[in-house]
Amino acid sequence: MSVCWSAVIPTLVAAASTHAARLWLASSLLLAGMGQTSGAESVRPNVVLILADDLGWSDLGCYGADLHETPHLDQLARGGVRFTSAYAAPVCSPTRSSLMTGKHYARLHVTTWYESAATPPRDRPLVPPLSTRDLPLTETTIAKRLQSAGYLTALVGKWHLGDAAHYPEAHGFDINVGGTFWGAPFSYFFPYRGAGRYGGEFRYVPHLEGGQPGEYLTDRLTDEALRVIDSAGERPFFLYLAHHAVHTPIEPKPELTAHYEAKVAPGLRHQNANYAAMLQSLDESVGRVMQRIEERGLSDRTVIIFLSDNGGHIGQFDNAACTNNAPLRSGKGSLYEGGVRVPLIVRWPAGAAQNQACEAPVHCVDIAPTIAAITGLADEAHADTTDGRTLDALLQDPRAPNAAPPIFHHYPHYYPTSTPASAVRAGDWKLIEFLEDGHRELYNLAVDVSESHDLANVEREKTAELGRTLDAWRKQVDAQMPSRNASFRAGLDGQK
Repeated sequence: MSVCWSAVIPTLVAAASTHAARLWLASSLLLAGMGQTSGAESVRPNVVLILADDLGWSDLGCYGADLHETPHLDQLARGGVRFTSAYAAPVCSPTRSSLMTGKHYARLHVTTWYESAATPPRDRPLVPPLSTRDLPLTETTIAKRLQSAGYLTALVGKWHLGDAAHYPEAHGFDINVGGTFWGAPFSYFFPYRGAGRYGGEFRYVPHLEGGQPGEYLTDRLTDEALRVIDSAGERPFFLYLAHHAVHTPIEPKPELTAHYEAKVAPGLRHQNANYAAMLQSLDESVGRVMQRIEERGLSDRTVIIFLSDNGGHIGQFDNAACTNNAPLRSGKGSLYEGGVRVPLIVRWPAGAAQNQACEAPVHCVDIAPTIAAITGLADEAHADTTDGRTLDALLQDPRAPNAAPPIFHHYPHYYPTSTPASAVRAGDWKLIEFLEDGHRELYNLAVDVSESHDLANVEREKTAELGRTLDAWRKQVDAQMPSRNASFRAGLDGQK
C-alpha cells in the first residue's frame, strides 16, 4: 500500500520557513518517495516511548501518590503492565544511552549527565572519571534498526546525548524536534530560551519556532508528537517523546496550581502544589497521545512504554522540595532506591496482560531489546553486545516465575547528596559499595524497601558474595572507576 502524504505536504510547504517545518518536509518527501510498503511492514506495531524527566517512583496515582492526580497514566496502567521494581540510572544521560542502545551505560562510559561530564570536581577525596559526552556514532541504536526496517522515526523533546554531530539525526531519527545537548530548558514558557538560571549559559529548545506568548513546553512537545502520529500514514512509526517535565525549573501553568494548593495538607507525602500542577500537564500529554492513537484506529497495533529517566529529584526549587520518594530512601543522584527505582508502564494490546503489576526487577537496558522483539527485528547480530533482555514474556504473564538477572548500578561521580558508588541487586538482596572508603551496605528489599537496616555485618557471606558479583561485572563491562586525589587534604579550605 502506498503512503498518502497529500494532506501533510501542502501544510508543511506553507510552513517551511521554520527549521522544524523544513525537517518535517524533508522527511515527508523522503518517505513519500519510498512508495510501496511490504505486507510485513504494514502490520508491524507502532512504538511510542514516553520518557519523563526526574519523575519519582511514587509520584503517580497508580504508584500510590496522594497529592498528585494522574488519571491518564493510571488508565495506561489499567490497560497494560505496571512494573513495581523497574530501574534506571541515578541521573539522566546514562539512562538515555541505555534506552537507545540496549547496553549498560557503564559499558558505554556514559555515567553522568552531559554538562557535568567535562568538569569533574577536584576538591574531593576521589577524582571521578571523564564520562563520555557524545553517544558514539558507531552505536546501532534502536532507532537505526527501526529506520532500516521501514519505520518513520522521530525524537520529540530532550536528547542530552551529545553535540550537534551526535544529535538524533545521526542516530537513526528521521525527525528531531527539540533534541539538543542541553539537559533542561531555560523556561517552560515560549520562547523557552534565556540565560542566568544555569550560570551564564544561554539555553534554548531548538526547532520550536512559531510559538505564541504563554505557550507551554509540555503542550507544544505533545502537539509535535501528534503531528508525527498523523503524518505517518500507513507506515509504522517509532515516536520517542522525551519530555523535559518534571525537571526543574518547576514552572506549571498558573491556572492549574490553585487546585493543588487547596489539597495540600499536613501528613501528605507530597507537598509541592507547583510540582503537582506540572505533573498534571505531563499526564494530560499522555492522555492526548492515547486519544490520538485511538482516534486513528491504531490502539491495537501500538505499543506505549512510559518510564522516568531516574528517581525523583528531592532537592529544592524556589525553597520547596520538588517531590518525596517515600517509602524509598533518597532521590536523584543516589544509588539508594529513591534514586534509581522508577515507574515503568507498558501497554501492548496485542501481546501484554492488562491491569496487572509485575514485581520482577527490570532495567532500562531492557527496553531496546524488548522493542526489537515486539517489532519483529532479528536480534542475533546484537546478542553479544546487548546487556538487556526482552520483557515480552513478563508482559504476557507478569506473575510467571522469573529468574531475573542481577541489576547493576554504577555512579563513579559526586552529586550534591551522594558520593561515588556502585550497587547490585540480586533477587531481594541489594549491596551498595561506596567508593571513597570501600564500605558496603546490604539490604533485604523484600522486608526493607526503605533501606533502613544495613545487614552487611550480619549477613557477611551474602555481602561477600554480592561483592564478588559486583567486582566481576565491573571488570566485564570495563566500568570506569574514580582515582585517588593525591592533593586532597581533608579540612583544608575548599576541601570537603
